[in-house]
Amino acid sequence: MSFEKKLNQYAKLVVEVGVNVQPQQIVVIRTPVEGAYFARELTKQAYEVGAKRVYVEFSDEQIGKMTYEYASEETLSQFPDWETQKYEDYVKQNAAFISISASNPDLLKDIPVSKIAAAQKASGLGLMTFRKAVSNSEVCWCVVSIPTDSWSKKVFPECESVEEAKEKLWEKIFVATRMDEKNPVEAWKTHTDYLADKCKFLNDKKIKTLHYTAPGTDLYVELPEGHKWEGGGEYSRKGTYFVANMPTEEVFTMPHKYGVNGTLKATKPLVYGGNLIDDFSFEFKEGKIVSFKAAKGEEMLAKLIETDKGTSYLGEVAIVPHSSPVSKTNTLFYNTLFDENASCHFAIGSCYPTNIEGGAYMTDEELEAHGGNLSMAHEDFMVGGNKLCIKATTIDGETFDVLKDGEWAF
Repeated sequence: MSFEKKLNQYAKLVVEVGVNVQPQQIVVIRTPVEGAYFARELTKQAYEVGAKRVYVEFSDEQIGKMTYEYASEETLSQFPDWETQKYEDYVKQNAAFISISASNPDLLKDIPVSKIAAAQKASGLGLMTFRKAVSNSEVCWCVVSIPTDSWSKKVFPECESVEEAKEKLWEKIFVATRMDEKNPVEAWKTHTDYLADKCKFLNDKKIKTLHYTAPGTDLYVELPEGHKWEGGGEYSRKGTYFVANMPTEEVFTMPHKYGVNGTLKATKPLVYGGNLIDDFSFEFKEGKIVSFKAAKGEEMLAKLIETDKGTSYLGEVAIVPHSSPVSKTNTLFYNTLFDENASCHFAIGSCYPTNIEGGAYMTDEELEAHGGNLSMAHEDFMVGGNKLCIKATTIDGETFDVLKDGEWAF
């Protein structure tokens, strides 16, 4: 299959399986300017399946960096009301959202951390209602990636040219998204069914606690009563089945906000706010991060944890086998969309309300009373590997292995 044909099929997969565009539905595509060619393909596919209107929003990293360089911290602390209103209006119209994630991991390494933190907090507050709608699966959404010059060279610095690096990254992306299969749509159906089976097994067990052990990790995680494991695809409030991440290899649920105790060591770098955080670890007591350290990016990590009251607690626990297709690429992507699907992970900040029975319809106070964590942020970090073991204890006192040496034990 030619690259052009494969790109066409990739866009078709995102539109028809990722967000599952419905007739007369609005579609919003957010992309870096380098992704204009793919946005055009997505737009064409969306209109061909009956989309009412497709809106494409472009961003440019270099212009974004200039804003950080020249705008004051006070200015960066403000978020425009018109943009808040725009996204809330999209939600009211039941728009489907496609986001192309392809940023330069080192873009803002020379920008003062306080400026980045101010902008992150402002957007978190300004888009809180929109992000809550996404977390509640009120709308269909999907995050995908394409290679860009800077990201490709970061992943493959040994390549002599940018073109070679981008070609190699495309190969990895197509493998990770099952585009190398004979029928990608059918391959995704089989895959989401497999993840659904894993979720059913874990949900039927009614787990009370998970015990994580690995080098640098000895962590107990309590799960709230009524928690739900999810993975693969899910249904929106309108009853439309969609797949939020491509690739996706995880099954996930929420930890009890106050039920996390012990030590936890990350196994891959985290890219946050245009900066790289690496070789970092945490200590938890009664759910809260009481200490942390990082060999690189510690100041940025501190700002993340200080974003609001919820960012010193966890909101998600996700299980990914070490032998996932993304992991088998043997590639460090410096992109959370891929790295989190090569590795078990947790998320600092907000929980997904859909991870507890009735959570999507709970008030914030009700959700927190059931053990959910509330925050304007949700940042995944990776903890998996071939030495990670997870043992579960059910509410009836049964114990069983969930993960053994990085692989499913059931």
